[in-house]
Amino acid sequence: MFDILKETFPILQITPQRWTSLTASATPELLNREPAPGEWSALDCLQHIVDTERWVFPLRVKAFLAGEDFPAFDPDVQGEISTSSKSGEELAAELAAMRAENLQLLETLTASDLDRTAVHGSLGKVTLGEMLAEWAAHDLMHTVQAERALMQPFIQRCGPWDVFFTDHIAVGSEN
Repeated sequence: MFDILKETFPILQITPQRWTSLTASATPELLNREPAPGEWSALDCLQHIVDTERWVFPLRVKAFLAGEDFPAFDPDVQGEISTSSKSGEELAAELAAMRAENLQLLETLTASDLDRTAVHGSLGKVTLGEMLAEWAAHDLMHTVQAERALMQPFIQRCGPWDVFFTDHIAVGSEN
């Protein structure tokens, strides 16, 4: 049986380390490069993860525990994407600090908490267990999205090997 508490914690724990490595290794130009017009850069993805770490996931856990409902989150309206002037390393450090605190919150959860329900502003009735799964999937999705953005200039320059990357090419990406 899939134990969401056991499986979620290590995913959420490793994400800040992955971002710390990415932001320390990649140039600011590469981190800020959009994979295609209108798509998020790696830095945009990191800013979004920081936004949700601050304003979404821990507040939702607390809402579930308090028996309260919560609104939907619109990253285009409520987030700091394209308004933040922080470097990748600053954002990664911010994520690491907030995540350490939020992992302490998660350590207080028990299996009996997973069935707690709340009403999400646009999705309707959800459980805490579902939200924890979404949190881990969200981390992974946006980290993969960022890595895909970072891949584009390399894919475009790998010559005949580009056939191995067709699933990862951003449509409309520039050279």
